[in-house]
Amino acid sequence: MPRYTEEQIARANETDLVSFLRARGEKLKRSGKEYRWMKHDSLTVDHNEWYRFSGSKGGHPIDFLMEFYNMSFPEAVKSLINESPGEDKQEVKKMEQEDAGSHEGCPIPSEKAKLQLPKVYENNERVREYLTKERKISEKIIDQMFAEGKIYEDAVKHNVIFIGCDPKGTVRYAGIRGTKEKYRGDAPGSEKAYGFSHTGTDDTLFVFEAPIDLLSFLSATGDGWETHHYISLGGVSEKALMQYLADHKNIRKIFLCLDNDTAGNAACEKLAEKIPDDKMVMRLRPVKKDWNECLTAGIDRKDMAEEIPLKKKQVQEENPIPVIKMSDVEEKVVQWLWYPFIPFGKVTLIQGNPGKGKTWLAMALCAYCTAGRELPNALPIEPFNVFYQTAEDGVGDTIKPRLAKCGADMTRVRFINEEEKQLSMTDERIEKAIRQNNVRLMIMDPIQAYLGANVDMNRANEIRPLFRNLSNIAERTGCAIVLIGHLNKASGVQSDYRTLGSVDIAAAVRSILFVEKVEKEKSQDIRVVYQQKDSLAKKENPVAFSLSDDGLVWMGEYDISIDDLLAGNTGTKKETKLEKAKKLILELLGKRKMMCLEELEAELQAYEISARTGRDARKDLENQLIYGWYQSRKTISLKKDS
Repeated sequence: MPRYTEEQIARANETDLVSFLRARGEKLKRSGKEYRWMKHDSLTVDHNEWYRFSGSKGGHPIDFLMEFYNMSFPEAVKSLINESPGEDKQEVKKMEQEDAGSHEGCPIPSEKAKLQLPKVYENNERVREYLTKERKISEKIIDQMFAEGKIYEDAVKHNVIFIGCDPKGTVRYAGIRGTKEKYRGDAPGSEKAYGFSHTGTDDTLFVFEAPIDLLSFLSATGDGWETHHYISLGGVSEKALMQYLADHKNIRKIFLCLDNDTAGNAACEKLAEKIPDDKMVMRLRPVKKDWNECLTAGIDRKDMAEEIPLKKKQVQEENPIPVIKMSDVEEKVVQWLWYPFIPFGKVTLIQGNPGKGKTWLAMALCAYCTAGRELPNALPIEPFNVFYQTAEDGVGDTIKPRLAKCGADMTRVRFINEEEKQLSMTDERIEKAIRQNNVRLMIMDPIQAYLGANVDMNRANEIRPLFRNLSNIAERTGCAIVLIGHLNKASGVQSDYRTLGSVDIAAAVRSILFVEKVEKEKSQDIRVVYQQKDSLAKKENPVAFSLSDDGLVWMGEYDISIDDLLAGNTGTKKETKLEKAKKLILELLGKRKMMCLEELEAELQAYEISARTGRDARKDLENQLIYGWYQSRKTISLKKDS
């Protein structure tokens, strides 16, 4: 079977890829002296060579067609020179003239060879002696390279082996340098894109032709060299440099330290043109042919090279990134709607299983905010407007009747009309409506109804922006935003992980309240509000309420753990401040018979009972109390039959 001759293959690989691709209708974009193939923007073409940075792979036209057009080797050659195997008459004549029989041409190449690393010798003594004695390289640096596995001694010929790795630490290259003979080459299967190198921590890269030059430069530099980056090209090809820049985006300054000869100087000019314009490029030209000659000659580091600017960094004017000094931040005190459960200007989550009282709690909040109705341990508050957005319960048959039973002011309870467009957490109407209606509490029930149509509540990357936006709205307006959510069904896990959806939901809010029914309490209906997360205040005791046909009735504080609550176990009802105040009033008046009213209020305050709670207690006890005057001071005492 005829095969393509070496001459045909050589002509195929000399094809100008730019012209070839344009003839096929492919789009190319000029980038310096090279072209980028728009179909694969990480691939560059320069005459008859190509290189793909994303895959660290390159070659010539035949390889290109096999790689990107899925052609076989013969198909690629034929497409490039439009000849059949053996058609070149000059080659045929040459073959006939050869004495050693027929010339079969070049066979179809096999797949890319794997890296064949030379076998490691039991010690590195010959390499150490060669590098330190003959090459005068620092023994300290050589020991470090041995320890890092970047240099070792070949077990067969005792050559120096210089290792090059990719960013993951995989060995991709092995350079060979003879210790007895002047041999220099690469191990079979080596990839030139990954040369012998050292990765530093700053933004400066030094580029050399050979590892010996790199190590010579480090030896002359002395301590402190580790912070910079260093790469050996294994010659003058740009592949290793371009790959290193692709893998290390932070590099900003590049020093080209190639040999001071015709090839090295020309290569520096060529490399400078290929390096992106956002880098500063300097030429460090050694005063002798290379850096090892400078080192062995005993030249001081500061006198070893001439520094020549090749390319100034072209900095585009950037808009300054807004930065705020902490010293300019005004300290603020957290304001509370219901201490310590619901803060103003933050997002709070109320969650629980269906039918346990979450919505009733939300109604009680509305009643407190709009009409000053009871809320355990809450301070008096001036009535204000609230938003109640719901997607589960009917507004007319469920929400409004419950609000009425809780005593809310219906003129102050409002909601954004969603008939034309459903509301979501990113909807700009939220902040506008809050400001226009002077709303200080917004309730959204349930969470999942307001995430948006294409948001997966289990994906953290989709949840975070929504809650960041909602938190910013709360912060800017001072409105308390309360979200109602369900628990997931994962029984037996920590309460922290019972939130439905991504754990980022729980992380984003400042307070989390669980509402659950005490299932094992058979004598009465008890629902408990337990604060699971309290980022802004000290956690207080849970509070309880009961539900009946008349609505919600607060029962006061209730002692129970979150695990017992979620398991349905019973707790212990605690004495409320109101109950404590009434008990204390009766005890004080029973002992002192008569007290000045201001004296009684002072006693109550000493027991951390507010003036409002004291007034409420006296109102509840009004049938047992009698008021009078003594020396222009109002007095209080118990009725004789009390």
